[in-house]
Amino acid sequence: MTLRVRIVAEARRWTGTPYRHQASLLGVGADCLGLVRGVWRCLYGAEPEAPPPYTRDWAEAHGRETLAEAAGRHLLPIPLAEARDGDVVLFALAVGMPAKHCAILTGSGRMIHAIESHPVAEVSMGPWWRRRTRFAFAFPPIKPEV
Repeated sequence: MTLRVRIVAEARRWTGTPYRHQASLLGVGADCLGLVRGVWRCLYGAEPEAPPPYTRDWAEAHGRETLAEAAGRHLLPIPLAEARDGDVVLFALAVGMPAKHCAILTGSGRMIHAIESHPVAEVSMGPWWRRRTRFAFAFPPIKPEV
């Protein structure tokens, strides 16, 4: 099974997990970052860094690309045009604001994400989402055990 297939399969296991701000526990609660963190743990083990506490308006409050900076420390930046199933995409939900939402692409114009008031779901990445996509990242290769 390829890494991309494993990523999508793991993300799909999270479908139906209730939305919980700052959470990352399969079946119990997750936000968009928590979903990506949970997929990471399944593939690689421990998370490379613990996210700091964050408010719902953290991107607006800081005015920096904090989410993209953190993603770039652990995931591989790729051009948006090259993003495909298993990749993580980041969205700016308002014009002129930093990216503050993330999802995992599942292929065929679809993505899995968690958004406030909704459980983790696989949805169409329609024009509204495509216009707001700002960054794309690939999960790194899994190092073979020695």
